[in-house]
This record gives sequence, C-alpha cells and structure tokens, in this order.
Amino acid sequence: MDIRSNEPYWLIKNALPQSYPSLTKTISADILIIGAGITGALMAYKLIGEGKKIVMVDRRDICNGSTAASTSMLQYEIDVPLHKLIEQVGITCAVSSYQNCENAIKEIRKIATSVGSKCGFKYMKSVYFTSTKKDLEFLKNEFKARQEHGFDVKWLSKEELEKIGLKAYGAIESKSGAVMDVYTLANDILKYCSKKGLEIYDRTSVEEIKTKNDKTVAKTKDGFTIEVDHVVHCTGYESTETVKEDIVKLKSTFALASEAFETIPKAFKERIYWNTDAPYLYFRSTDDNRIVMGGGDRDFKNAMRRDALLPKKEKDLTKSFKKCFPEIEFIADYSWAGTFGETKDGLPYFGKPDAEKNEHYILGFGGNGITFSVMGMDAIVHSINKTPHPYLEYYKFRR
Repeated sequence: MDIRSNEPYWLIKNALPQSYPSLTKTISADILIIGAGITGALMAYKLIGEGKKIVMVDRRDICNGSTAASTSMLQYEIDVPLHKLIEQVGITCAVSSYQNCENAIKEIRKIATSVGSKCGFKYMKSVYFTSTKKDLEFLKNEFKARQEHGFDVKWLSKEELEKIGLKAYGAIESKSGAVMDVYTLANDILKYCSKKGLEIYDRTSVEEIKTKNDKTVAKTKDGFTIEVDHVVHCTGYESTETVKEDIVKLKSTFALASEAFETIPKAFKERIYWNTDAPYLYFRSTDDNRIVMGGGDRDFKNAMRRDALLPKKEKDLTKSFKKCFPEIEFIADYSWAGTFGETKDGLPYFGKPDAEKNEHYILGFGGNGITFSVMGMDAIVHSINKTPHPYLEYYKFRR
C-alpha cells in the first residue's frame, strides 16, 4: 500500500539520517518486529530494555511510511470526545484511555531524553475549538465531562479567542499537549537501539509467516528466513493486509507546511489547535517558524485518487486556515497526503488477533497513533509473556 504522497516536510527538513542494509541471509532471534516507524522504534526500545535479541525489518527505507507523513502533534484527547466515548465503552475504559494518553506524552519526553534525541519536543497547550454556533453546546458538554474526571482544562470564550488570534465561538484549553519531530525521534531511537544490539534491515519485505516446531518463521520476498519466538507487527494501516478482522476504516488525509515566518505568530507560540468539524482541522507550529496544518479527510479509495486531490485540498485547507486565523497570512510551501484509519471507538488494537499464533499487533489508529504506540509497548510485553494487562482487555481484537 502506498500510504503517503509527495515528500513530506519532515523528510525534506531532515534528509536521510542513516540507512541500513537489506536482509541477505537467513537469521534467528528472540523477536521480529515488522515495521520501522515510530511504533516499531518504541517497541524495539522497550524490548531491548527487556534484554531480548531483536530483529527489525521494513519494506521501505526506515521511517518512510506514516511516520514521515505525521504532523507530529501530541494530544491526550482521542478522536472520539470523552463524553461520547463514555457512552460507547464505559467510564473506566474511556477515562483511563484519556489519562493514559496524557501519561504517554510525558513518557515520550523521557524516552527522547534517554536516547539523546534532537526531536524538538516541546509542551504546548491544546485548544479544542468550534467555528460554528451549533457545536457550542456539544463542546460545553465535553468541557464538563473533562472537568468532572479531573483533567486540567479551561474554557475560552469567543472574546478570549479573538485576543489570541483565533476566530471561534468557544474552546477547551488543556495543558497536556506537545509537538515534536517524530521522524527525527524514531530515527534517533533506532540508532540508539542498534548500538544496543538491534539488527535493522530496510527494503526487506516479509511475504509469509508460518509456525514450525514451536517457532515462528518469516520468509522474505528474496527467499531468506527469520526464525523467532514471537513476531510483533508495527505496520499501522498496512495491517489490513494481514489482519482478517474488519477493525478499521481507511481515510485519506492532507497536510500543508507554510513558508517560514520571521517570527512565529503569537497564536502559535504556545498552543496547538484542532476543531469540532467532521473531519476536523488541526494546526501547530514548528521549530523553524512554520505552521503545519492538516485535515480534509476523505474515504481512502486508492493512492492515485488520493494524490490527485492534493492540489484542490491545498487550496481548501489554505482557505480554511484563513477563516480560523484571519490575521495570519498562510502561504503553503509543502503539501503531502497520507493514509490513516479510524476505528468505531477511536481506540487502538493491541495483542493477538489469533490466540494460536505468536503474532502480536500494535495498531494505534486515528490521531493518537504516537501516544497509542507508547501505551502499546507495555501491552505487547505482557502479550508476549502471557500475563494480564488492562490494555489487552480494553483494546483487544473482537471487542
């Protein structure tokens, strides 16, 4: 599956930090990780810390799938609002999911520090706003739900938002948000792990996985095999190729990065934004004084049709930005498209879809892919060790 188009801003900004060889021999290890994006990198970091011998493969260059296309906004908020999520999955699962995403942001900062990453992690306030009067009551209900369950939130009126530079009817401001360059972080984690013994092979496609004599054997497109005790799939939206269960609806999404401002506009110095539209828009700044925005999601048909929409989406998104921030001139410098997925409850899938196979999945769908991946690290260790964990119940397959 072609999951992104054009060269995203992060790739142009960072070039190719390092490259790894393709697999040219038959090998063995404790665990095989398929997928070398941020999810695979975090999983490798966790398992290396557990003293496991790990092999990682990716069909592309390292971090060149969804990780390169990410806008790298970190939010504790899940795509399904808290008060709606409570109705869907109950108070315990809903509230803990929000809390665990909040904790995951702090964990990402710790990991970035531990590997010495220059990913530009920075805490930001998260502003969830409505541009329409009809969503005002909905947003106030969400504010009330978050307050009731202990989240540090503040209501911003239309007048207060105007002072910031945002044209909107109301907003929830949360302290728990952040931005970074996830492409850099993923590469830095993999570099750190490779020094600890992680074997990484890019441009290596796994074509078949079988069980043989209590071992799991992965066969590559070039005919080499990797014999392991467990396989961890960190393939994101491409997991639809291997998981038979209908768990996700694929979407096309579009993103822009502006030309660099001499100084970043006041509205973007300490805040990130997203709104109540369906599909929603989202905005953030970068450490080189650009503004990145995204949205305009549509059902994914195929990569060619997605990419053909990019020129129109660039115009539409630029126009949408002007409506929200009328005093800021947004001139698009880079644009790209990607594929992501939505689940019915906005929550991830962790664990084993087939109890008879030692194949484990971390599928952090939706806008919280990065924070869900942090949560998935712990879940998969317990899945491998066959020990209980709340995540393996909340986010199980066939739920």
